[in-house]
Amino acid sequence: MIRPAMTMWRDRSLRLIALVQVIDEEKRDEVIEQINKILNERDLLQSQIAQPFTAEEDEFGEELIRLEKDVQTSLERFTHAIRTDISQSQAKKENMNSYVNPYGKMSPDGAYFDSKH
Repeated sequence: MIRPAMTMWRDRSLRLIALVQVIDEEKRDEVIEQINKILNERDLLQSQIAQPFTAEEDEFGEELIRLEKDVQTSLERFTHAIRTDISQSQAKKENMNSYVNPYGKMSPDGAYFDSKH
């Protein structure tokens, strides 16, 4: 028989993978909160998963290890998407500032060189 903590770990892992598939930026804060909650639940479950394991639990554990790799990959993709959105937002902001103040990046030394002389 498989321990309830192990099956709960699997369920939380599957929920994590499903959550990071949400791309809607308006729901992103809510998704991040849910991800943190699930990760905290998994941390609590981890202390309940300890040796000795039965043969059935060993097989199930191998499935959990494969699933954990998927969770890590999914979370990395999610954080990469957030970082990309942040950098794009900053680039748009800088671009907008250059339209609002086109001479903002010029040096204020006042020197002017006429190339005709």
